[in-house]
Amino acid sequence: MDISIHSTFLPHTDAEASLAFYRDTLGFEVRNDVAYGALRWITVGPKGQPGTSIVLSPPGVAPGTTEEERRTITEMMAKGTYAMLLLATQDLDATFDKLQMREVDIVQEPTDQPYGVRDCALRDPAGNMIRIQQVKAAVAA
Repeated sequence: MDISIHSTFLPHTDAEASLAFYRDTLGFEVRNDVAYGALRWITVGPKGQPGTSIVLSPPGVAPGTTEEERRTITEMMAKGTYAMLLLATQDLDATFDKLQMREVDIVQEPTDQPYGVRDCALRDPAGNMIRIQQVKAAVAA
């Protein structure tokens, strides 16, 4: 099998705030921006990586979602416990310094984790947890 990760969904509560965060703060490119009535889906992704995208979507709009489930999703988003995204960079400290200058909601400064990775954590405007890991450049064979 040849399967890759193409897109993932993260909920937003304010499309413009999420767009500003992913486009202006993280430097992602906007690949699609679709409105349907008062709802909006925005697809963003890292420049130079057209095969990987994040779809920023209204929370709880999947068919069959009940009002109670929608309320639970919104409550979990407010606490930062609903969704998480793991990003990677080759220079975590430089990336973190740039994020701090942009007044991002920092949850954890760069830390060497006991399980062998160095990472930091922040929240996007909707409360989604964003962790950024330090990765080494791939070595050519």
